[in-house]
Amino acid sequence: MLFSPDDIKDLNYKEDLGKPGEYPFTRGVYPTMYTGRLWTMRQYAGYATAEESNRRYCYLLKQGQTGLSVAFDLPTQMGYDSDHELATGEVGKTGVAIDTLEDMEILFKGIPLDRVSTSMTINATAAILLAMYIAVGEKQGVPKERLSGTVQNDILKEYIARGTYIYPPTASIKITVDIMRYCSKSLPRWNTISVSGYHIREAGATAVQELAFTLANGMAYVQYAIERGGLDVDSFAPRISFFFNAHNNFFEEIAKFRAARRIWARAMKERFDAKNPKSWMLRFHTQTAGSTLTAQEPDNNAIRVALQALAAVLGGTQSLHTNSRDEALTLPTEESVVLALRTQQLIAYESRIPDVIDPLGGSYYIESLTDTIEKEVNEHLKKIDSMGGVLIAIEKGYFQEEIHRSAYEYQKAIEQDDISVIGVNKFASSDEGKKFTTMRVSSKTVKKQLQRIKRVKARRNNARVKSLLKKLEGSAINNENLMEPILACVKAYATIGEISDTLRDVYGEYKEKNIF
Repeated sequence: MLFSPDDIKDLNYKEDLGKPGEYPFTRGVYPTMYTGRLWTMRQYAGYATAEESNRRYCYLLKQGQTGLSVAFDLPTQMGYDSDHELATGEVGKTGVAIDTLEDMEILFKGIPLDRVSTSMTINATAAILLAMYIAVGEKQGVPKERLSGTVQNDILKEYIARGTYIYPPTASIKITVDIMRYCSKSLPRWNTISVSGYHIREAGATAVQELAFTLANGMAYVQYAIERGGLDVDSFAPRISFFFNAHNNFFEEIAKFRAARRIWARAMKERFDAKNPKSWMLRFHTQTAGSTLTAQEPDNNAIRVALQALAAVLGGTQSLHTNSRDEALTLPTEESVVLALRTQQLIAYESRIPDVIDPLGGSYYIESLTDTIEKEVNEHLKKIDSMGGVLIAIEKGYFQEEIHRSAYEYQKAIEQDDISVIGVNKFASSDEGKKFTTMRVSSKTVKKQLQRIKRVKARRNNARVKSLLKKLEGSAINNENLMEPILACVKAYATIGEISDTLRDVYGEYKEKNIF
């Protein structure tokens, strides 16, 4: 392929590109981009107990990480305590186990929350974990107004691609909007929602589908906040952030990020009539693609991650997580997480790439590809609107079917050698390669977590916990904002399972329909 001026002859510099920091933000959301401030190096981490995860966080901060990103285990994500029968075999496996405020206190021990921003990948139980974070801040003497970070709080993509939902969509969206309303008044530095395309891409979506479905969800949240939350768009839109995947197609990923900013800016200005330029900005975190990591020749993963990270930087990300080379085999070791962090640091401090703002702007290929992605994404958005919006599209199985088809076609292309995966279907070696030290969550770790939750329940004021949970139930029944009653429960050391069960009793649990 060869691209020339003919491929971008319809491009209007002012309307389609503009300068960095100016509408429609195609070239970046800030005028100086990385020449003024580097992206946040935010490594996603968390496993086993709060003590072990705290040690990993402190270690990464000493190695130069500039922000925290918390991974929670599956029971925490699903609103089950570690001693629940459904938590058996899952405690501390996919992330850190959090049952009560005491776990959060230990998790952030020695980490000043007024100087470190924290991202929490949590959705169905986002309100509870945010309440715990606020309570930890108060115990450190940090007022809510000084807390900075992000709670993912993106429940729509759970129904579309990931599955860690608890309540039916209407109830879940109500809680999402509660968080947005609460934070707009009480946590001015907090990003109230991180609309995630990462998990949509990991489930098998194409770059265009990832962008289209994510932006459709983002626009749905804006609509819900306005219609159901009674919020003015400019009171919350500046604190919306996004979370994207950086996959293997280097130039496509760069163009995807540029198109995302332009589409969002136009939607916020024209569709939602936002007046504040900060409401038009699409700020995003990027994580390199876990689905591209291979168990075969795992050292190759470090090279894949470097290229994906470079695409994210050239695409103008605001923060970045680089995967560890051994994640297809095990929880990442300290050696591997440092190498992943060093990958970012080498790009930041040795490559001189951050010295130039949007260095690929004006490339015939990049601008043509950005236009093509924008057009294809808008076609998907129009189709979703014509179906009646995101919730109806979910009920009809539109997103799920599209993703499943793309995942199947991608896998088939690998098996037919139409897509090369080095060390797997191309240049595969009979040598198993380097042996990695594997990390496992031991039975002793699980036992320790179960003992702690037992101790907390024994020494807390159980009558007070019961009373506060009853008040929470009443707030849910009366359709009131749940953040304050959840915060009260958390401070009394109610467990995440007790709070979630209280809301289960009111809202019920969602069971996905068989759409195929």
